[in-house]
Amino acid sequence: MPGGLRTDLYELNMAVSYLRRGMKGPSTFSLYVRKLPKHRGFLVAAGLQDCLDFLEEFSFDDDDLRYLGSIGFDDRAQADLAGIRFDGEVWAVPEGTIVHADEPILEVTAPIAVAQLVETALLNRITLHTTLASKAARYVLAAEGRDLVDFSFRRTHGMDAAMAAARSSAIVGFAATSDVAAARAYGLQVAGTMAHSFIEAFPSEELAFRSFAEDHPTRTTFLVDTYDTLNGVRTAIAVARELGITDRVGIRLDSGDLDNLARAARAILDDEGLKDARIFASGGLDEIEVAELVHGGAPVDAFGIGTQMGVSADAPYLDTVYKLVQYDGRPSMKLSTAKASPPGPKQIWRSGGEEGDVLGLRDDDPPAYGWEPLLEPVMRDGRRLHPDPPLRRLQHRFQDELVRLPTKARRLSHPEHVLVGHSPSLAALIVRTQADALVRAGLGEPRGSD
Repeated sequence: MPGGLRTDLYELNMAVSYLRRGMKGPSTFSLYVRKLPKHRGFLVAAGLQDCLDFLEEFSFDDDDLRYLGSIGFDDRAQADLAGIRFDGEVWAVPEGTIVHADEPILEVTAPIAVAQLVETALLNRITLHTTLASKAARYVLAAEGRDLVDFSFRRTHGMDAAMAAARSSAIVGFAATSDVAAARAYGLQVAGTMAHSFIEAFPSEELAFRSFAEDHPTRTTFLVDTYDTLNGVRTAIAVARELGITDRVGIRLDSGDLDNLARAARAILDDEGLKDARIFASGGLDEIEVAELVHGGAPVDAFGIGTQMGVSADAPYLDTVYKLVQYDGRPSMKLSTAKASPPGPKQIWRSGGEEGDVLGLRDDDPPAYGWEPLLEPVMRDGRRLHPDPPLRRLQHRFQDELVRLPTKARRLSHPEHVLVGHSPSLAALIVRTQADALVRAGLGEPRGSD
């Protein structure tokens, strides 16, 4: 699909006016999150791959143009839009990078009409993927090394969101997903057990377990809480012994007091010689509940994570914005006190220490030796500069970033935000641009005037 209509009407209105007025100068827009949600000490950037896919295909086909004609865009507007392609440049932080408020996740430089038209779709993709990756990262912190499996497909807000949840959770370290299509598309491990309906459909729990184990002898995890959980554990043990699979069996707990049930189940399994049998827990768990189970010593080896992660239940949106920071060589910014946008193409500098990050201009020198630039060129002339990195590289990126993140920012509740300072050159540009903006608004005198 060309994607030209995947935008808001006001973007089209502005683009047509830009084109009609001959405003074809290069513009730079910065996409960032203005304010972190409650209980978020950081975000994890994700969604870049989808953005680049969209930009490479962006155009208007004949059907798109006919539709625009039907809603009031005249022949001249249609003709101007017919040749539109994204032929610009994108700088972005790699997926898996930890970012903070006001730090650009990506910046787009292109003729202003084109850069404006792609705003909505870029915000949509970055917001969704970054929201989900950031939520999933909290589960990774809570689980402290225990395996996590994405079970969110059935509760996400649509098919695209399910794919995004599977990929975003994999970037931050989830071991597998239940989503078969996502596993195939992204090269993920796929995992799944059985539902209560499977057990209820058979004359007995024992027959259900035996049938499933016979049909899936290499990946047998018994769902033991359909009728009586501990009796289900004993039935699972009996079937595993009967079929000779005690060395590759596990159980899943999906309801009840997971802490006490896991302890009781572990005791039964160990007493019966199944010390290697894994206990898998699920059932609408949020990251705080996972952390409580882990810190309390519950013998749970892995968690299935669904609804709470798949919709980022406690923080389902981000205050993501896409702001013009330069047009035709002139720095630009909004002056609103609560929504001011720093001007100019940017660079983020990070040392990994407690001093926080520095937001500067793109051509700034590093603040000091050892500071790492985070934004890098990923697209030029509308084409990717490099193939998409393998998922493993994104996972390593996140792991490295998480290790360097201050402990106070990793807290699940009441985290402290990392300080993001401005470089001297950016601070000076803000002052100059504010003064120029006041003049443009008729509220100030030109610089250098008496």
